[in-house]
Amino acid sequence: MWFDPMYLVFALPGLVFSLWATFYVKSTFAKYATIGCASGMTGAEAARRMLDWAGLRGVKVRQTEGLLSDHYDPMARELRLSPEVYQRSSLAAIGVACHEAGHALQHAEGYALLGLRSTLVPVVNIGSHLSYIVLMIGMLLHRQPLILAGALLFSLVVLFSIVTLPVEWNASARARVAMVQAGIVTGPERDHAWEVLKAAFLTYVAAAVSALLTLLYYLWRAGLFGGRRDE
Repeated sequence: MWFDPMYLVFALPGLVFSLWATFYVKSTFAKYATIGCASGMTGAEAARRMLDWAGLRGVKVRQTEGLLSDHYDPMARELRLSPEVYQRSSLAAIGVACHEAGHALQHAEGYALLGLRSTLVPVVNIGSHLSYIVLMIGMLLHRQPLILAGALLFSLVVLFSIVTLPVEWNASARARVAMVQAGIVTGPERDHAWEVLKAAFLTYVAAAVSALLTLLYYLWRAGLFGGRRDE
């Protein structure tokens, strides 16, 4: 099977970073999953409290399947929390639940970058799949214009990853303030929950770094820098 060793030169740092970030967020979540909060609220109750505090009583909170599969669906106006978050009363669960509620606050306030990210989703889904097809054909045929076209399509993935960073950080920042003001946790408890959110943010940073390094590899294959020529 054809394989370019130079791909590892570009991709390996991002892969190592991603693996470390995944391990770190899981270990941090596990650490604070054993620490309960004084209020005794579950993640579902904390999310509901924060939403009600923000006047978003129309946003539903539901349980979904999958480990750390928590997300906010702006189309359905639903918070979907994994069992580990929905049912537990730990600081880790509360941190994640309030982070997702932060996305609902963004949506309600018309946070521009959240809207941009939502708009990019269908474009990125098409562009990412199409980019691999174009890149594969370009590399097999040694056609730089095709490789460059595939790289430009893949750049949509990079753009999405970069836009995601401020969206996720802003949702966590909102949660950090609201979870105290809404009476969900105390100040010291908030600091522990914040550790979980900071760890989770690193996974988005790792995804952006990996996407950018992959794009640089494709641009190198296209001959835009480094002297590589496929024609």
